[in-house]
Amino acid sequence: MKKHQDAGRSIFMSSIQGLANTLALLVTFLGAPPLYSNSIGWVQAFAVRHYGYGFEDVTALVWGGVCAALVFFISRASISTALVMGGLALATRFL
Repeated sequence: MKKHQDAGRSIFMSSIQGLANTLALLVTFLGAPPLYSNSIGWVQAFAVRHYGYGFEDVTALVWGGVCAALVFFISRASISTALVMGGLALATRFL
């Protein structure tokens, strides 16, 4: 019986991870471009001020990756936490 419960819990958690990753990709697709476009001017100006000219293209490329990673990992952590807590709340309420 214990192995059956562990297997069910493993399937549930892998499904939660898959759903959280899928939703995080969607949030990243929708959220990273506005973050990038609203911050790239400031980041490039900061790079020029502190590191000199000639790094604008590299800064833009790296900042795009940073924006995508920030949005993805923050949204994945938030979504997976919300899904797990929501699942636990439902489980305790109905079981």
